[in-house]
Amino acid sequence: MPRLTIGQQHYTVKGILFDKDGTLLDFVALWGTWCQFAYAHFAERFDGPIAPLDQLWGLKSDGAGQVVDYDCNGPVAMGSIGDLLSTLAWQGYQQGQPWGESIRLARACKEAADAEIQRIRPARPLPGVVDFVHQCYGLGLLLGVVTADETEDSKRHLEWMGIRPLFASVIGDDAVERGKPFPDMVYKACGELDLAPRDVAVIGDTNGDMQMGNAAGAAVTIGLAPSEHEVSLLGDAKVIVSAYDQIILEK
Repeated sequence: MPRLTIGQQHYTVKGILFDKDGTLLDFVALWGTWCQFAYAHFAERFDGPIAPLDQLWGLKSDGAGQVVDYDCNGPVAMGSIGDLLSTLAWQGYQQGQPWGESIRLARACKEAADAEIQRIRPARPLPGVVDFVHQCYGLGLLLGVVTADETEDSKRHLEWMGIRPLFASVIGDDAVERGKPFPDMVYKACGELDLAPRDVAVIGDTNGDMQMGNAAGAAVTIGLAPSEHEVSLLGDAKVIVSAYDQIILEK
């Protein structure tokens, strides 16, 4: 079986499960853009103030209002689309809208944001990830994606990056009863790959990813943390790397 080497640690695995946003692709380029579209569509429906985008979903904006960063432990990083829409709908309810109308409006804003994302396709692979995934595939590792995003949207994002055929399993939050940090996604992906959780590595950028992998009994949970601040947020990772070139693959 192929072996992963990280520093002095060695792990023999048959497959790797990747989180998607912030692990395979640039989180801000995709979700910062999506959130700005959805929020703008929603905010224009109300005269009164609603919570700032940063406060609402755990994003960080610059002085011009452009999203430049995000909270790895916040709603946009760890929550499902349903979580984000419920949070948005709550703002409408606070403005006096009936809950049913608020959630309908939130869903309409999601569809508008989805259409904009489909048009501009801002799915940008993280540095080194395309080469790493191809190397994994070439060594015979079975690959899957386990993400808080929805399944069909996730498949499209992988297609836009040109790596969809390399993944034999794509599991979104809508495909399981319980999302992260519960182990359900790992169990379902392993079932589709015909692997035991102990035979896979889980790679992600949030502690929810680490907790999910650990709860499932994965061989190793690898936290991706480009900065020291992000390292501090991955308390449950078995190992932490700042870039993919720190993971050595051997046959």
